[in-house]
Amino acid sequence: MDRTADAARPAAPHPAPTEDGRDETFIERMDRNWEELLQELRVTQTGAQILTGFLLTLPFQARFSDLDAYQQDVYLVLVALAVLATVLIIAPVSLHRLLFRRRLKPQLVDAGHWFARAGLAALALVLTGAAMLLFDVVLDRTAGQVAGGSVLLVIAVMWVVIPHLIAYRAEPEDGTR
Repeated sequence: MDRTADAARPAAPHPAPTEDGRDETFIERMDRNWEELLQELRVTQTGAQILTGFLLTLPFQARFSDLDAYQQDVYLVLVALAVLATVLIIAPVSLHRLLFRRRLKPQLVDAGHWFARAGLAALALVLTGAAMLLFDVVLDRTAGQVAGGSVLLVIAVMWVVIPHLIAYRAEPEDGTR
């Protein structure tokens, strides 16, 4: 943080309580939102990178040549999606580096939020496809499709439905907000 620039800036007025009762300025809220986003990305980034690295090693395994054309196609789509998920999840770091000290924190938070959501969507597809491919190789195509559909359903419930239910239940009974 550039302390000389901060020292020259006049002190911010005492923050007014926000909608959620916090006493923070808009800039403080953007800083907090950015920090929360980074914490989420740290967790997601590690998993996405490990999964991508694992997928990249598969062609060098002895049994990889046993995959049929469908399984090889699924594998290549998974690699592309895993790389995309990793890129999307890491993108906010690059944005921060390029926008550093330009006073664009609200735009950075919005873009980081979009990249995180897109990265999670790509990661959901990789997890779904990985289960599908694994069950297809170990058992058969039908088992793979059932496993993939099951994983996608669990992800949809855990990542989308439950958060929406929690938000819905938190709404005041009179519907105001």
